[in-house]
Order: sequence, then structure tokens, then C-alpha cells
Amino acid sequence: MAQGTHDFTPDPRNERILINVNGQMVPRAEASVSVFDSGFMLGDGVWEGLRVHRGKVAFLNAHLDRLYEGAKAIAMDIGLTKDQLAQRLDETIDGNTMRDAEGVHIRLMVTRGIRSTPYQDPRVVISPATIVIIPEYKAPLPSTIETGIKLFTVHVRRGDPAVQDQKLNSHSKLNCITACIQATQAGADEALMLDPHGFVATCNSTHFFIVRNGEVWTSSGDYCLGGITRSNVIQVCREEGIPVFEKNFSLTDVYGAQEAFVTGTFAGVVPVTEVDGRALTPSRGPMVERLQGLYRGLMDRDVQ
Repeated sequence: MAQGTHDFTPDPRNERILINVNGQMVPRAEASVSVFDSGFMLGDGVWEGLRVHRGKVAFLNAHLDRLYEGAKAIAMDIGLTKDQLAQRLDETIDGNTMRDAEGVHIRLMVTRGIRSTPYQDPRVVISPATIVIIPEYKAPLPSTIETGIKLFTVHVRRGDPAVQDQKLNSHSKLNCITACIQATQAGADEALMLDPHGFVATCNSTHFFIVRNGEVWTSSGDYCLGGITRSNVIQVCREEGIPVFEKNFSLTDVYGAQEAFVTGTFAGVVPVTEVDGRALTPSRGPMVERLQGLYRGLMDRDVQ
């Protein structure tokens, strides 16, 4: 089972979920895509992680905007309008009677479709885009939210956008996977990754923040995904008058921070208690606890 911010308690109801494969609701054990699918074969596609909160997908418009922007960037036709895809998400939630459930997480995946042969050129694609929606009963552990995670700075860097733009939420995640492997082998929960210039960029599956003298810092954003939760935390900081900065900073700044935390759709705001063996706080600090409450309030407002 995954560790860190994505740690969760297995739920037996997940064995009976229906997965939406190209508009058809299919039992989990029977859900599949072709071995010639672009996502399986080449990692050619884009995806979103979504959280259902009080019966609705939180921050849905922002997630769909990012998905369609990514599809446009790789010249991929999703084949549905945003409204049609939102309807398909609703059908998946309702088909699993999850509307009133707590702790529902959805993985929405779109690939370029089926290829006629194993080859990179998109012109060999012979089908519409493949759209898969996997809903699960999956909530972060309370202990993760309260006691946090440990990070290890890995040698794997966030790449130059001319090689692979880190702002693209693509299925090609080998860069993050190798970072995660190194951090895990070092005994940490997630990897802290630097940019090509040696400044702190992001984590392998979440965004990273530090708290210094009452200020909240996060990376410039030049070498990380345009995180929905990241932007929401920045928003609530500005609404509440908390000084927040997107800037370059180094590991020295991290080691001297009073608090640190990561953000992501799955777990929201999660404290970081240790980086590279340097202890920051024994559990969540006052700023992290405050931001957790502000973020929950923003989610509540979004789904009203």
C-alpha cells in the first residue's frame, strides 16, 4: 500500500465499485483497456485526481480547465465537452451510490486512444480518446493529517520544460517514480525535488511549502505542476492576510524553517515534520493547523 500523503485504510467496498470505461459502467474485476492503448503503451495522455466533498467534486472547474489545457498542449482531442465529461463524472458517482459517502476519491484518466501498432506517432491512433473514471472509497489517514510525513531530497531533478514540461499532468510519471523510489529507499515518505538550478521545486506527488517567521513560501512554480490545492492554499493565505510568496529558495531555507507542509487533492494540507534528517516540528504546527481549517472552509464554499 502507498505511504505518505496517499496512505489510507483499505475499504472492502472498493472491490465492488463500478469503473466508467468510455461511458460504460464495468465491475472493477472486468474493467480493462487494450494493450494497444496509448496510455498503456507510451504514457500518452493526461489525468486528474478529484475529491468528492459533500456530494460534489471539489474545485471541478479548475480540474477540468487543467485537464483540457493539458490535452490541448499535446494536441489530443478528448472528444467530449467539459459539460459532457462532468456529466460522465456524475453518472459514475451516482452509479456507485457515492453521492452521500465520505472519503471518495476519483482518478480521471484520458489517453489518446488505441494505436494500430506500437509506435510513437499519433497518426497511428485508430480510435477516439480512451476515458476511464475510477471512483474509490479512499480517505487520508487522520494520523497523516496530524503527525505528518518525512521528506528526503533526491538527486532526481525536475526537468527542463524543453525536455518535458513539468506543468503537464501527463501519464508519463517516470521522473516522479524514480524520485519516489530513492526517497523510499532512504526511509522517507516522499521525495523533495530540486529544479535544474538547485532551488526547491516540489515533491514527487505533492507541492511543498515552508513557513518562516510567519511567512508562507513555496517555489516559483516554474518547474512544477500547476497544483489546484497549491493555488487554493495561496488564495486562502491572501484572503486572510497571511504573507505568501512564490519564490526561489534553497535547502538551507528549508532546514531553518519553523514549519513545512505539502498540498495535494487527496490529503489537502499535510504537515512535514522532517527533511533530510532535520527535525522541524514533532507534529503539525500552528500555521499548518490554521491552513488546514481555511482549506476545509474553502472546499465547503466551493461545493455549496
